[in-house]
Amino acid sequence: MDRAAIFPPAEHFGFILLAVQLASLPDAQLVARCRGGDEDAWRELVARFSRYVFAICGQAFRLRPEDSEEVFQEVFARTYQHLERLRDDEAIRPWIGQLTRRLCVDHLRSSSREDIVDPDTLPGGTDEAMATIDESFAVHEAMAKLTENCREILDRFFARDESYQTIGSALEIPSGSISPPSCSRAHASGPTRPALRSTGSRVTPSPSPFPTRASTSSFRRSAVSSRRGTT
Repeated sequence: MDRAAIFPPAEHFGFILLAVQLASLPDAQLVARCRGGDEDAWRELVARFSRYVFAICGQAFRLRPEDSEEVFQEVFARTYQHLERLRDDEAIRPWIGQLTRRLCVDHLRSSSREDIVDPDTLPGGTDEAMATIDESFAVHEAMAKLTENCREILDRFFARDESYQTIGSALEIPSGSISPPSCSRAHASGPTRPALRSTGSRVTPSPSPFPTRASTSSFRRSAVSSRRGTT
């Protein structure tokens, strides 16, 4: 048998290692690499925030999947064009969130048969939906920083509402050694603990499809074309 069929090429492992390293970077460091023109960092940026963008489109503004895809393309095209306007690299998620919100409103207004679409009149209110999405993603990010054992305990305790006895039996550990509050105090900050109880540890997935490599490439081509058109 061909050795290459058994052992992947060395560059394959290098690609995997790079992807893992980028995925572990804090937002600010990832943005800094994007500013430097790192193509792999751009792909990671899109992958990291695509579900967030689709959640805003589908859950806060209730756009159809095809409309959400259109907004997604425009969001990351503008992110690529105007990243230098971001004053605080750590604020990339709220910056993308506000950009997505504005583009969703623009899309609703341009596609509506009514004279004006007021997004705040949508059922449930977009402000409340946006707050829920932001809180859910904050919890998701905090949970990702925990050890696997703590994540499992917190998920079962807060999201599934399981008792210490049930958790101990499922994980084969003494129930007296289980301490979800200690996990959350040690690793989470701000509103994460109450958020775990109010929203659960899971982010509601968007019904829209995850962006493909083709869609990622298309927003980059759109952004490059826009830049050339303005020079």
